Amino acid sequence: MLIEEKISEKVKTMPEELKAETLDFIEFLLEKQKRLQNRVPIFGSMKATFKMSDDFDAPLDDFKEYM
Repeated sequence: MLIEEKISEKVKTMPEELKAETLDFIEFLLEKQKRLQNRVPIFGSMKATFKMSDDFDAPLDDFKEYM
């Protein structure tokens, strides 16, 4: 059974006020998805969220035998 059919069967058994709430929730989810798809990352928004170690480019001890 497809998900749309399952949803349709459940909605048919709901009282009218729950159907209205369900419709509102579906519209909310669709709007949220639309906003997330249209979101453009802001340059520099991750600034100061992590720090690189001073010895980042230094050789790792684990690879000494290969060097």
